[in-house]
Order: sequence, then structure tokens, then C-alpha cells
Amino acid sequence: MLAAMPPSPSPRPDLAAPPVRDRGDACPGALRLHSAADGGLARVRLPAGDLTADQAAALADAAERLGDGHLSLTSRGNVELRGLPADCGGQLAGLLTEAGLLPSARHERIRNILASPLAGLDTNTPSDVRLWARSLDALLCASEPAAALSGRFLFVLDDGRGDVAGLGGDVTLLAESGRTAPPEAGYAPGAASGHGALLRVGDDPAALRIAADDVPRAALTAAETFLAVAAAGGSGAWRVRELPAEAPLTAEQVRNALRAAGIAAEYAEVPGPPPAARFADAAAPGTVEGPDGRHALVVLAPLGRLSAAQWRLLTAAAADGRGALRLTPWRGICVPGLTAEAAAGRTRELAAAGLITDPESVWRRVTACTGLPGCAKSLTDVRGDAAAALDGGSAVPAGGTAVPAGLPVHWSGCARRCGHPHGAWIDVLATPDGYRTTVVRPGAPIGPAVSRETARPDSVSRETSGPAVVSRETPGPGTVPRETPSTVSRETSASPAAPGSLSTPQPTTPRPQ
Repeated sequence: MLAAMPPSPSPRPDLAAPPVRDRGDACPGALRLHSAADGGLARVRLPAGDLTADQAAALADAAERLGDGHLSLTSRGNVELRGLPADCGGQLAGLLTEAGLLPSARHERIRNILASPLAGLDTNTPSDVRLWARSLDALLCASEPAAALSGRFLFVLDDGRGDVAGLGGDVTLLAESGRTAPPEAGYAPGAASGHGALLRVGDDPAALRIAADDVPRAALTAAETFLAVAAAGGSGAWRVRELPAEAPLTAEQVRNALRAAGIAAEYAEVPGPPPAARFADAAAPGTVEGPDGRHALVVLAPLGRLSAAQWRLLTAAAADGRGALRLTPWRGICVPGLTAEAAAGRTRELAAAGLITDPESVWRRVTACTGLPGCAKSLTDVRGDAAAALDGGSAVPAGGTAVPAGLPVHWSGCARRCGHPHGAWIDVLATPDGYRTTVVRPGAPIGPAVSRETARPDSVSRETSGPAVVSRETPGPGTVPRETPSTVSRETSASPAAPGSLSTPQPTTPRPQ
């Protein structure tokens, strides 16, 4: 295990300049696997994080029959399977197609739709944006131009509570529900009320008001407008934020495209987009009672990874409710439609199986990249190190200085920091001299090749992160150098990946508190 290291200031390059993309993105999918050190990696897109119980069972089957027997949750509410052999492409595609998880092979990597996980399940907001998500998914899969979107392009549908609107969407729609956010959030969704949504593109603060019935079409039109702008500018941009300053995508361009498509869109006089949801507000473990008296049970996966056995317990719990699961962008799983008695019983069962059911658990704060042996770019087994620290009651490496309470903590095996949180967070970074701990706050880039979007359990290349400034809060003395393994190339082929040379990681059973 790497030790904490003393303060050692190092320059961090400014990543504000948009990259020039001269190739397609290398994001894995269900049909295009990535070659990781522990074998092939498949990412299965789940628009709005929605799964039927039968689909969930199919994923468990795939993990056991073809992979390493585990399922990883991503920060976009998707699922990843690891340890896949080189010749499993046809079998995996067949399993997913039969389960209804591959409605369009051509579009499977672009079905990146985040939605408020508790939409329609509690009394906070009346808008169930997941209906919009289903319609948008169908429109995406039927659109010829949309097939050209990057696997990193992200749609976000927020039901008005502001929980996902700050998670870096390329096209973000925020339902206007008439609910006002807490004053400290500095943001009031639906302050003027209405029965539609506010549409924004990238970081543009301008908002367009869209009627509810037009929301899915408006989202698709905005994405297709981005493709046209990117093609005209010749930047090859994968995301809205990557467009050059001299040829951006503006709200006015989107408004004109919407009008041409017969969709009414007017500028809305509202505050700017919300920040990333405060960690304490992000779909905490526990139960939520809905307007129908039924309960939604939310649990988290320790470090975002579940065994197939744990996953099957969740599938069984779904049968007590609506026969469905919802995945959250905070590596959680929501089981809707339970009676109070069933929710209490399933909570005890899932806690005994090692899942996080206590909102005060220290495990809730912590995420980690894959690390060794799954990712050859990592300097150490960060997941094992994080679990050891957590078992000792600490979210950061032992021997370090105090860090602010309440912020999420992310452990990274290299400077890419794959899967780090949005907003303010604590960065635990492995270096050849030990772990360096810093506090990251919104404002400026944090370092080279920083991940913004994907699962912690992932060794895939990432786009650079959004704004963040580092305020160094470095732990105390004690260093243990570690040899850096050779890196693996980044897979761009559409063919299934060959297994890597390192062994598959052994299953871990953290003990959430």
C-alpha cells in the first residue's frame, strides 16, 4: 500500500484550450470492447439508468458466464462488465439483444441519458422526466444524424430538484415544476413555474423554455445542431465544450434550429445553471416514501462494484416492487414500489450482503478508479488501499492531515483520475512517492488528462475535466515508492478486445459502516 506523502508542489498545466479531435472517440460500448489489463471491458448504456428485473438478471448472467462475475456502476448510471474473453462478442450481443438492451446496434454507444433517479418516486417534484428519457432514447435510435455523436456526448434530464442538472451535460433539460430550491443553492428551478423545461447547451448560461410535449424532440434537435456546428468548424469536437471559441454552439443557433423543426422556444429569464448537487443531497441510501404510500429503497455499491450475487439480491428485491431497478450517477441502485415492510426487510438483507444502506457510512463518500491489476496505467491497487483505509474508519490515507468533512473522496492510480466526482471533492492521487491528497474546488483545471465522465472501474481514455481548482491539502510524512507498470495502448478498434496480461482482480468484500 502506498503511504501518504509530504507537501510537494507541482505545476499543473492549464487545460482550458479545447482539444483538436482528429479521430473518433475510443469509448467502449456493448459491441466495441476496450482491452484492459484484466481482459475485455464492455459498457452497457442504460438510458435514465432504467432496468427491468429481467434485464438486470441478464446482466448478471453475462457477468458470470462471460466476465469476472462482477458488475461496475458508472457516473452516468451505466453498467460495465470486465474480464471478458476475446471471443465473447457474439454471445454478449446475443444476451443483450434478447434482453432488450440493444435496441439499435448503430446507436448503442450514444444512448447517454442521465435523469433524476427519484423522479416520480417522492413528493419533491411532480415531473417524471423519465418519460422524456424514454421518448428521447427512441428518437435517438431512429435518427440517422445522431449516430455520428460521440460516445461521450451526454443528455441530462433534471426533474426540477437540481440533482443532475450540474453534472456536465452537453444538452441539459431542467423541468419547471414550480418548486424553489433552498436559498443556499443559489438556484431556483421553476421559479416562474410552467409546464415544460429549460434547455441549455454546454456551459452556455442562456436557457430556452420548451413545452413539455416538445422536450424529447428539442433535445435531439439540439444534439443534431451541435453535429452541424462541429462539422462546419472542422474541429472534430466530441462534446459541446470542445468547440473552439470562434465557432461555438449558442442558444440562438439551437433556437433557430428548433423553430425550423416547428418547436417553440423562447429565452427564459432565470438564474444560471445549478452547480453539481451537494454530496449530502445526492440520492442518499435509505428509503423514500412516495405519494402512493410505496417506498423506494436506495443502496450504494462499495467503490461502485457489485458481485453477481449482490446484484441478484437487488433483482429479487425488484420483484417485491415494480419489477424494475434504477441506477444513479452516484453508483447507487434504487428499488421502487416497495411496501414499508418489504423495504425494511430488503434493507437488512442487502446490508448483510455488504451493500451500503446507511447514509452516514464513511463508504458513501469514497470512490476509486480501477487501479492495479485491472488497469496497467495505475501505480498501485487503489481500490485495495481505499478499502483498507475505510476499514480503519478513514476516507483518506493514514498519516495525512485533516481534510474537510462532507466532501466526496476519490482515489486515483494515475493523473487521469478516471471517474472523479463533479463539484468540490477530495483528490487522493497515487504518485511514485506515495499518495498526495488535495482539495479540488470549482474554478480552474486540476491537472493533466483528468477524467470527467465515466466509471471508476475503467481504464479507458477520457476527455479532460471541466472547471476545477486545486487547493493543496497534502497529507503528512511517510512515502513508499512503487514501480510503475508499463502502460497499455488505448483501444480504438470496433472489434472485441483481447485479454490483457495481468490477472483478473480477486473479488473484494468491503464492510460498509
